[in-house]
Amino acid sequence: MSLPSNLAPSEASPEWMNKGDNAWQLTAATLVGIQSVPGLVILYGSIVKKKWAVNSAFMALYAFAAVLVCWVGWGYQLSFGDKQLFPFLGRPNVALEQKFLLEKAFAGMLPNATMVFFQFVFAAITLILIAGALLGRMNFVAWMLFVPLWMTFSYTIGAYSIWSPWGWLSTRGIIDYSGGYVIHLSSGVAGFTAAFWVGPRASQDRERFPPNNILLMLAGAGLLWMGWSGFNGGDPYVASTDASLAVLNTHVCAATSLLTWLLLDIIFFEKPSVIGATQGMITGLVCITPAAGVVQGWAAITMGLLSGSIPWYTMMVLHKKVWFLKQVDDTMAVFHTHAVAGSLGGILTGFFADPRLNRMFYNIEPSSELWKKYIGLAYGLQNGRKTAGFRQMGIQLLGIVFVVCLNLVTTSIICLLIRLIVPLRLSDEELEHGDDAIHGEEAYALWGDGEKFENSKHNSVYGMEEITTTRAQV
Repeated sequence: MSLPSNLAPSEASPEWMNKGDNAWQLTAATLVGIQSVPGLVILYGSIVKKKWAVNSAFMALYAFAAVLVCWVGWGYQLSFGDKQLFPFLGRPNVALEQKFLLEKAFAGMLPNATMVFFQFVFAAITLILIAGALLGRMNFVAWMLFVPLWMTFSYTIGAYSIWSPWGWLSTRGIIDYSGGYVIHLSSGVAGFTAAFWVGPRASQDRERFPPNNILLMLAGAGLLWMGWSGFNGGDPYVASTDASLAVLNTHVCAATSLLTWLLLDIIFFEKPSVIGATQGMITGLVCITPAAGVVQGWAAITMGLLSGSIPWYTMMVLHKKVWFLKQVDDTMAVFHTHAVAGSLGGILTGFFADPRLNRMFYNIEPSSELWKKYIGLAYGLQNGRKTAGFRQMGIQLLGIVFVVCLNLVTTSIICLLIRLIVPLRLSDEELEHGDDAIHGEEAYALWGDGEKFENSKHNSVYGMEEITTTRAQV
């Protein structure tokens, strides 16, 4: 009996490709892309002072575009290529040729073209998260150089080591379901390190930092939250029950974390802070990311309680007591929301990872030797496999040490090299005037009665008085 025409293999739909999986993967990739553009573009542009709105949003938009060009040029093959250059890096090559893009990817029943796009949006959001630590003072030209350099010499090493089937941490059995290490811990450490080298914002910006539009900030945060369905739901590379579990766990943990942070704000500061609740949402999303599809629902709740309280403590209490933390101006507190929450998620993954769910995610046969890996400490103690459980916890901790050291070293070297070419920090005049001095543009064209907005040196927009006159003539 022949297959229906819509299921029959063809040149465009080879036998190895699953149409449903491919459709979900492209959808998941688009959801992750929306987290960045427009999600973080809106979030950054609205949470800063008015004079930094354009610069902050544009740092995110630029990074998204620059990473894509670098990714297809050499980044994807460095991160996931099957030809190994080192145990922590693939061999550079383009990901643009038709023959390569239409072949089956290293995982899932998908073409390489889908996998390249899916992995790109993860690389892009990592750079955009780093930007969050640098808003309000980094020289834009320096940022233009930083993005391709950091993607090439830091992100690719972490991605290959942890996610590539041939990476040295991957072969040892580290569990990073969707980027707690590769994306969040990396961006948190790199952002904090880069903030140290760039230097702080102007004192008047740092002391008084009112968002220019909290409602718009919430819109960006909402896109970030909903986009996380693709962030964690896409990493099994199949439209499976494990993907469904990952999506549900993601939102359960985020909601629990948000509520925990909110309650702590009310108890200790007597105010239900909207910005604080947003931070709690983010720490919950970050914490569950390395564990999303390999832990049960009760573990997701527990992780939400911890991600809403431990990063809250490090940000709201410890940060004010530790001298070094106070010296580094981390604009969006990415150290706490991503480095602390990402490390916490990695450790809790090592404790709560369910061996049955790991079998589903990693597609492990019951007779496979891989059963010696991928078991959380809690289950190791319960099932009499405590050695395997402690080993898993050890490899999770080793991953944290590796990612921290990698990003401290590579980010510092990159910043020092860029500093030889252009200043890392804006001039005092640019810091005083913000968007207008840097881009010749401002976020709000009509700000005040009868004010004419000059858009760079090339364009102009009618002021209110001119618009009124023009309408009267019509």
